[in-house]
Amino acid sequence: MLMILNWILPIYLFFSGSVVFILSRKHLLATLLSLEFMVLSLFLFLFIYLNMFNNEAYFSLMFLVFSVCEGVLGLSILVAMIRTHGNDYFNSFSILQC
Repeated sequence: MLMILNWILPIYLFFSGSVVFILSRKHLLATLLSLEFMVLSLFLFLFIYLNMFNNEAYFSLMFLVFSVCEGVLGLSILVAMIRTHGNDYFNSFSILQC
């Protein structure tokens, strides 16, 4: 029973994060937070999978490093958009202004 729960929990977290990502279309910050939640659920799934085969956690550490790097890039894009446009609403962005 516990083994089934270990596999279902990360999958449920990933799909709930993807539903929030699909439904949050107004703010860029909400979409970035849902993407980070999906990455953390993938990390949990990877950690459970690697511990099942008694592998070392070096690959999961590399995964966390890359996920932190993509989070920082997303926040830098958010700060740049807020400085140029004044808010993080998607409907106020225009491709013609770039």
